Amino acid sequence: MSRAVAAVVVTCNSAAEIDICLRSLENVAETVVVDNASTDDTCRIVGLRRKGVGLIANPENRGFAAAANQGVEATASPLVLFLNPDAVLLSSLEPLVLELEAPDVGAAGGRLVDENGETQKGFNIRAFPTAASLMCEALLVNRLWPGNPFNRRYRCLDMDWTRTQDADQPAGAFLMVRRDVLESIGLWDNGFYPLWFEDVDLCRRIRQAGFRIRYVPASVARHRGGHSLATISVEQKQIYWYGSFLRYTDKYLSRPGRAGVRVGVFLGAALRLLAGLGRADSRRAFSQVMALALGRRAADARQVQPHALT
Repeated sequence: MSRAVAAVVVTCNSAAEIDICLRSLENVAETVVVDNASTDDTCRIVGLRRKGVGLIANPENRGFAAAANQGVEATASPLVLFLNPDAVLLSSLEPLVLELEAPDVGAAGGRLVDENGETQKGFNIRAFPTAASLMCEALLVNRLWPGNPFNRRYRCLDMDWTRTQDADQPAGAFLMVRRDVLESIGLWDNGFYPLWFEDVDLCRRIRQAGFRIRYVPASVARHRGGHSLATISVEQKQIYWYGSFLRYTDKYLSRPGRAGVRVGVFLGAALRLLAGLGRADSRRAFSQVMALALGRRAADARQVQPHALT
């Protein structure tokens, strides 16, 4: 059944991970790697790896969403699997394929495990964010009290991870989507640049279009996670994350919800600014976040080159 699947892998400085990732995709019909301006050996490794693996090498980092859309447009199979380069399939994709045979199912995500084989709870599946859960995130409540009810619901901490079930948003690190559904909703939103919240937005639009999304634990991938974030600065990370955070807020929350979240982001950034007074990068980062919360234009994230982001 994997003959119906096209795999899209978005890379950026993923030389240490990409070979084993591609080896795990040998049985899919099509595989394309879309590289976002790697400065390491990623493209060389992909080019030497094997026949049948396509490579699109972008001269600049276009962000995850734009690169994922390039991968969709370069393939033709009716099902599209989005897999992070630091993820390795450990099982068949057939359970995901079978779920997507139902006409009312638009997408399905498998189970992500860490190096010890433990489910990546809190990341693998999440509920759609609410104003309350986003405010708890911005105000450090989730960090200081991770078991609070808003965070438990948002990160699905009480979920039965062994059961196939409907879900709001499987992580985009291991997500299969019907091509016709992708095309009907307009593919990934390039405005989430260079990453973060683009998979939440995609899943929300799939649900809004009337399709179910399934969590399928019988399909498993080992996921390292965070490989692309280690070399970016505090300033870059905060501008990108909060920029996407607020874009999502503006797209989906009510006016009172948007206002509440922006207040939460401003206050949370102010607290972080005070806590990081001795660090110049922290001062710059959270000053920019406060400007974003007020609706002002921070330093253009596209000018702060995300060389290490997929």
